[in-house]
Amino acid sequence: MTDMRPAHILVVDDDDRIRDLLTKFLRARGLRVTAARDGAKALSLLAQMRFDLIILDVMMPGADGFEVTETVRRSDATPILLLTARGEPEDRIKGLSLGADDYLAKPFEPEELVLRVQAILRRALPQMRGPSAVAFGPWRFEIEAGQLSQDGASVRLTGGETALLAALARSNGEAVSRQALSEQAANGAGERAVDVQITRLRRKIETDPKSPLYIQTVRGSGYKLVADPVYDVAEP
Repeated sequence: MTDMRPAHILVVDDDDRIRDLLTKFLRARGLRVTAARDGAKALSLLAQMRFDLIILDVMMPGADGFEVTETVRRSDATPILLLTARGEPEDRIKGLSLGADDYLAKPFEPEELVLRVQAILRRALPQMRGPSAVAFGPWRFEIEAGQLSQDGASVRLTGGETALLAALARSNGEAVSRQALSEQAANGAGERAVDVQITRLRRKIETDPKSPLYIQTVRGSGYKLVADPVYDVAEP
């Protein structure tokens, strides 16, 4: 996806094998991926962070893909691509009528999935383009480049610190759970690893790391970045 920022995809499928294969395949194409094994987990993640596209299996225990689609559409316009082993026209019509953007029957070729994803993202791009950077105090962080600077001078970050700051910047002003940060920025290493990275970031960024102004703890929720969004071009 060379014409847009790396999109963040939520993959929801109760089949571990399919979920893992989709995650690896999409990441190999330069996309950011978070995975969920069921509808309840997907809705929890959607309440915590923003996604550019949801790839959603229909046949799941508990809340199925149709129910999740209906719930999401009550308050969210995030594009949805439904996956199902059932290819009947009535199922496709039902999914689209509930607000899904596309429908792909299993089994499918991975290349076809990528083409569908790219087409949906191209259509959604004008609505989902976000800030290119965030600014806080003397600091500026280029989100996609992963570059932090202080008063114009580049500051070196580790890979983990960069991924964590990018995850916070993409949800600027909103609390992101430690679990979600672990999945996005710590390769699933756990919440303790997130806490360690947060401490390191604060030592580099905050005047008083024990009383942080920019990377704040949200009790019972996680962490949030307090910054101003920076856009390359004016929003329409």
